[in-house]
Amino acid sequence: MNMHFDLAQTLPGGMPVPAPCSDASFCQRCEVRDRAICATLEEDERGALNRLGRRVTIAAGQTVMWEGDDATIVANVIDGTLKLSASTGDGREQIVGVVYPSDFIGRPFGRSTPHSVTALTDARLCLFTRGAFDGFAREHPELEHRLLQRTLDDLDRARSWMLLLGRKNAREKIATFLLDMSRRLAREGEAPLDRFDLPLSRQQIADVLGLTIETVSRQLTDLKRIGIIALPGRRMVEIRDRAALLDCSEAA
Repeated sequence: MNMHFDLAQTLPGGMPVPAPCSDASFCQRCEVRDRAICATLEEDERGALNRLGRRVTIAAGQTVMWEGDDATIVANVIDGTLKLSASTGDGREQIVGVVYPSDFIGRPFGRSTPHSVTALTDARLCLFTRGAFDGFAREHPELEHRLLQRTLDDLDRARSWMLLLGRKNAREKIATFLLDMSRRLAREGEAPLDRFDLPLSRQQIADVLGLTIETVSRQLTDLKRIGIIALPGRRMVEIRDRAALLDCSEAA
């Protein structure tokens, strides 16, 4: 079983894959160690997985994986926010998801990448070759179980997103999106954030929700006007009445 990186391998954009992590204490200091895909592993097992990985820093706008390419890498997101996108038949981009710290990206046990993964903000990843990760997972059933649980959680989110896109009106979509952001951007164990920076532009929010940018701007302005949110900065959102925002998010 090949458990090593090809040192000649590069990431999209020509960035070389860095050397393996030799710092045995990295996992103990990792910000997402208790909620990442490796959280169920014992310390020695986590150390073994750590030795297979690389730490990479991705600049905002950089694509880590391209839709349709061979699935050669997988990664834990340590810090930052990334988008998942697919191309439509006429070449347009459709954002199909957003990933946050502790999320897992890539397709284990798969041959091709189903969507592109691009950093919305500067991000840090714990990167593995798919072959090395797949081999390790086969030898550690608890990791495979965790992967299955993540897959089922992703399926649940996808079904919720289908409801949002298919049944909710513009106000409900925006409110749901803001509540989701407030939860996903909070640290593990902490309450949802009442003040946060949106990782997506208004155009990207429109693309995600199937709205126009004018509708997104109008709905945000209306929520601000009635005192449910404040918009103190270009991308900053402050939730002032969470109960009212929750009421706005619920489809009749």
